[in-house]
Amino acid sequence: MNYDYVALPDRKPLRWPNGARVALIFTINAEYWELSRPGPEPLYPGGPATIPHVLPGNVADTANWTWREYGQRIGVWRVLDVFDKAGVPASCTINALTALERPRIIQAFNERGWEIIAHNYAQNDILSSYALDRAKEREVIGRTLAAFEKVVGRPAKGWLSSSLRSTVSTPDILKEFGLLFQACYLNDDQPYLLKTAHGPLVSIPYSNDINDFAMFSRGAMTTTQALDMFKEQLDQLHLEGAETGRIMNVGLHPHVIGQAFAIRSLREFVAYAKGLPGVWFPRREEIATWYLANHKSHIG
Repeated sequence: MNYDYVALPDRKPLRWPNGARVALIFTINAEYWELSRPGPEPLYPGGPATIPHVLPGNVADTANWTWREYGQRIGVWRVLDVFDKAGVPASCTINALTALERPRIIQAFNERGWEIIAHNYAQNDILSSYALDRAKEREVIGRTLAAFEKVVGRPAKGWLSSSLRSTVSTPDILKEFGLLFQACYLNDDQPYLLKTAHGPLVSIPYSNDINDFAMFSRGAMTTTQALDMFKEQLDQLHLEGAETGRIMNVGLHPHVIGQAFAIRSLREFVAYAKGLPGVWFPRREEIATWYLANHKSHIG
C-alpha cells in the first residue's frame, strides 16, 4: 500500500476520452456467503445482516443465508432487466464461490459482454484475516483467480476485496498476478497509481456511501430518498467534471437493490444518467488501461 498524496489543486485537469465529465460505474456485487464454517467463532458477515443476532460459525444461519440468496434467485434478474431495458452496461464483481456455486449468474454476465471482477473466494473470508500471513493471503488470492478464470473463461483484470478489507500487501500480490487495477479504496473521485514491487497498479476508487447497503440496509432510506441521493451525487460530480473528470461508483447488491420496493431508484437513476451529456459508462479495465497510458498528463 504505497501511493503519493497529491491534493486535488495540485493535479492537472483529468480529461476523459471524448470529453466525458463523469465515468459512471454501476457495480453489481454478486456475492456468495458460506452457510457455516468449522469452529464456534462467529462467521464474519461480509455485509449487513437482516437478522443481527450472531450465531457460532458452525451453526447454519439460515435466515441471513436465504435473505442473501434472494439476490441470486430473484434480485439479480430484476437488476439485469433494468440494465437490459436501458441499454447500459454494468461492472460485476464475483466471489470465487459465486462462480463455482452459481455459474448461471456468470453466464448471464458473459452473455451481456459485461466486465467481471474478482472479489475474494467467499464474501465472508476477508483478506484482513491474513494481514500477518502474506503467504496465506497470496494463496487465497491465487485460488480465487484460478476459479475465476475456470468459470468466467478469461483471466481477471482487477480486484475488489470483499467488505473492502484488503491489506498493505494486497496491491503487490495483485500486480504479481498480473492484474491491472484494484478498487478497494475510498479516498478519491479520480484514478491514481499505486506503487508496487512489480510495477504500477491503478486504483479505481469505490464508494461505501453511494451504495445500496448504506442507503437501504443501514440507512433505512425510502426509495425516493435513495434516488435523490444518486442524483445529487451525479449532479455535483458532473458540475465539477467540467473542470477535471470524475468517477462515480454505484455499489449494488442484488439482495438489496433487487428487492421490489428498491428497484425503482435504480431504474429511474439509470434513465436520468443516460439523459445527461458527458456521462461515460466504462469498464474499469478501460479506465485502468487508459490511465496507465495517460497518467502523466494528470499526476506526473
